[in-house]
Amino acid sequence: MLGYREKERVSKTACILLSADDNVAVTTIAIEAGEVLPGGALARTRIDPGHKVAVRDIRKGEPVVKYAQAIGRATSDIAAGDHVHSHNLAFDEDRLSVTGLAQPEAATPADKARTFMGYRRADGRAATRNFVGIIASVNCSTTVCRAIAEAANRTILPHYDGIDGFVPIVHDQGCGMSSTGDGMRTLHRTLAGYTRHVNFAGVLMVGLGCEVNQLTLYGQSGAGAGKRHFNIQDAGGSRRAVENALGILREIAAEVGTARREPISVSEIIVGLQCGGSDGLSGITANPALGVAVDLLAGAGGTAILSETSEIYGAEHLLRSRSVNDAVAVKLDGLISWWEAYVAQHGASLDNNPSPGNKKGGLTTILEKSLGAVAKGGRSPLTAVYNYAERVTEHGLVFMDTPGYDPVSATGQVAGGANVIAFTTGRGSCFGSRPVPSIKLTSNTALYRAMEEDMDIDCGVIASGDISVSALGREIFDLIIDTASGQKTKSELFGYGDNEFVPWHLGATL
Repeated sequence: MLGYREKERVSKTACILLSADDNVAVTTIAIEAGEVLPGGALARTRIDPGHKVAVRDIRKGEPVVKYAQAIGRATSDIAAGDHVHSHNLAFDEDRLSVTGLAQPEAATPADKARTFMGYRRADGRAATRNFVGIIASVNCSTTVCRAIAEAANRTILPHYDGIDGFVPIVHDQGCGMSSTGDGMRTLHRTLAGYTRHVNFAGVLMVGLGCEVNQLTLYGQSGAGAGKRHFNIQDAGGSRRAVENALGILREIAAEVGTARREPISVSEIIVGLQCGGSDGLSGITANPALGVAVDLLAGAGGTAILSETSEIYGAEHLLRSRSVNDAVAVKLDGLISWWEAYVAQHGASLDNNPSPGNKKGGLTTILEKSLGAVAKGGRSPLTAVYNYAERVTEHGLVFMDTPGYDPVSATGQVAGGANVIAFTTGRGSCFGSRPVPSIKLTSNTALYRAMEEDMDIDCGVIASGDISVSALGREIFDLIIDTASGQKTKSELFGYGDNEFVPWHLGATL
């Protein structure tokens, strides 16, 4: 298994060797030619932070090993001390066997007894925020939905301190597509998930009237004060639609504006796990620290949603080995097979996934990126696998099928019920996902210092040896609880979240 938590503290060094089985180490700072590496070899060239350096000779065609797992094969002979990256390492289908299952970070009786201050809905579910949603059924009602939200926040919100805000949920789909098939089913499931999201105390859906995605498809179910809807064409036009909406929203606000927080078990927190703009330290600092928090939350009865199927490719065997039963493992295998066929159909490869920013940060292959990404899920058993935007009902660590593109992935998690998002980054992704608060975790201290106004926790202190992965994981666990209780994250304070609703677009545009 992965070796990034075998030592309680990471030593203060220019390089980290993650496992005794590895033939590369990861630099934590820029190192110069001649510096001593783990194992005694000397660096043969300058190497940037987050990049890999060979700690022993690697012959052409041999696996390059990191996290005690193959991340690809050497495309040329590599000498100890050489920089290892795209010029001498390439993707390969190798998977190394899982030799044992490490135990998850143990939740204590005190962890299991913890509560957060949340909103208890009439149907028994627990919310972390108290928003009212204005949801577009189609791209044609987007401008009107934004106008409604702006007017409601200006004229209604000041009278109700119990409401966090009026949120426009808008997108570019809903028409010019088939009324049947994967595309419409996915959009409908995603929008339905938002209409019933527990963080929306009330919802108003707005359509145009002639679109493929008709409002009548959604029924009347919703959270709190319920879901109400109308079409712009029936209202008599855009301005009248805004006036009509404000009347409805005043009624909703009167019903939900007096809501107050109360103690609720942490077992009702559902965290969506995201990483974007990863670098060479993401799988060493931020992701495994978040994994500790996930283990604590799962041990206390809560739920964490791991996603981004295209970014677990190459590490799926580690998740499979932790599946609670064969059905979960088989469903995960089916997702991987679907993605292999999907990208092949479009003339692409899953190894195209590492972005230019990822590679600049030191990541070379999808196998390497995936092994670090999976660390977000800690070491807890995998209890269930869900389709995109499907409602999550199991507790513990679960997996949801999503693309690796962060806004699309987080949209599916929120539709599935996530009431907190925890987002790691090594390059500086800026993100919010209303109605759900988003916590941002940096993998390196330089990024945290450069973008402190956007980032909530600096996980780079692990690489510098100032704190253990376990201890920082507990700090993240605490922050998740504080955030669920109403403490605003940096992205909330700035106002992120109105533009990051991006449903997965499947199927033909007609």
